[in-house]
Amino acid sequence: MPHQLTKTRFVEGWQCANLLWWKVHEPDAPELEMSPALQDLFAQGRQVGEMARERFPGGVLIDLPHEATEERLVATQAALDRGVPAIFEGAFDTDGVFIAADVLRREDDGFALIEVKSSTKVKDEHIPDVALQTHVLRANGIDVRRVELMHLNKEYRHPNDGELFVREDVTAQVLDMLDGVPHRIEEQLAMLSDDFPNLGMGQQCAGMRDCPFHRRCWPDDRGHVLELSGKGVRKALELMAEGIDNIRDLPPDYKLSEVNRRQKQALEQNEMVVEPELGGVLESMEHPIGFLDFETVARAIPVWNGLGPWGAVPVQFSYHEERDAGQYHHVEWLADGQDDPREALAIALVESCRRAGHIVVYTGFESRQLRHLQEAVPHLAEELGDIDRRLFDMHKVVRQHVYHPDFAGSFSIKSVLPALVPELSYDDLAIAEGLTASAEIARMMLTPGAFADGERDKLRQDLLAYCKLDTWAMVKLLERLEQVAGE
Repeated sequence: MPHQLTKTRFVEGWQCANLLWWKVHEPDAPELEMSPALQDLFAQGRQVGEMARERFPGGVLIDLPHEATEERLVATQAALDRGVPAIFEGAFDTDGVFIAADVLRREDDGFALIEVKSSTKVKDEHIPDVALQTHVLRANGIDVRRVELMHLNKEYRHPNDGELFVREDVTAQVLDMLDGVPHRIEEQLAMLSDDFPNLGMGQQCAGMRDCPFHRRCWPDDRGHVLELSGKGVRKALELMAEGIDNIRDLPPDYKLSEVNRRQKQALEQNEMVVEPELGGVLESMEHPIGFLDFETVARAIPVWNGLGPWGAVPVQFSYHEERDAGQYHHVEWLADGQDDPREALAIALVESCRRAGHIVVYTGFESRQLRHLQEAVPHLAEELGDIDRRLFDMHKVVRQHVYHPDFAGSFSIKSVLPALVPELSYDDLAIAEGLTASAEIARMMLTPGAFADGERDKLRQDLLAYCKLDTWAMVKLLERLEQVAGE
């Protein structure tokens, strides 16, 4: 049976032929495993779609299983014949392409195609999506006169401050692209019927976010120019075009930032480079030292007062604080239930951090959350601001003073920790990264009836263990930095 395009597949093929080929021919590839975070993202997208449909009274949903293609086509035609004012998830096909239009709205002079997105703005990849749909609809005799992107309004605040959605007319952009759509369809269908296209790494990689297959295409040589910290794929491609594949091969007169200079030196010497100022920076820290990490929940459709779409709320923290030599006191807090957690978390946080001099964090994430908490809990704004002023960003310290060849160009804690504190690992944890933690906290808080006996308690313990290790990791990282500074 010949392969069929959908709007999702078409956009993927528009971005990269390799990506589309692998997704179609290797649907069970390990890179495509559905993580809890991705499941949560899809669930929120469905919720956004449901909310959008409420804006079109009298509309009819083609509510049939995804795989029931023929039945969906028949039901859509029946809705058209009845003259309903709007059709949701209306199914259409032509020449190897199947689409389901989010909203097809009947107007005086034809139809409006309205694509619903859970983002807060129109993105480049949205235009080929609606261009394909417009092509298929017109091929089916649907007179599409206007095309809109309906996305979340970043100015909206829960519960009822403003309109939740913004509708942007993208008809002009679609018309500019429309003539090229049939050729693109032919290209993609031919490619899918042939052997793997094997594009390799190229300009398409520079414009893609979170490609699941990038490790298949990108070189993994230690010190490859792709690892040049802060430069990105486009700069790497420029260097590769000049015949420079490894950072060690950069010419002596090549202009480097201080970070890149350390990086090149560490690779050439095959050892960690430590700037002599590191010791003084660490000695400036005021004791007792605390270590703080937040986990947050962000919902496309906000659920707590004053939040906009995708507004992040701290729902968990872990806090370690030094006491006697080598001894640390630990405090942990995790929201429970559907109520707004911000005030209760802020009260516990202020009490936990009261004694500390400097409080170690990694990146500016905690500072941003503290500023949001000050707005949400104004009666504790002064105390929360005091915590913010005591933060000590270890990410900046590492970036400005240390480079290990195994950082591979990244200063994230997940890259720095294995290189500097290899004995500490997240591998044995049931939850091992922040996106999964955020999705699981949201599930625990907002869908309390979705758990079997004991499952919720187990999830809670897994979340506490993950966040605790995040702050303990900073404890051990500081110890390691003090050691290398002394050496």
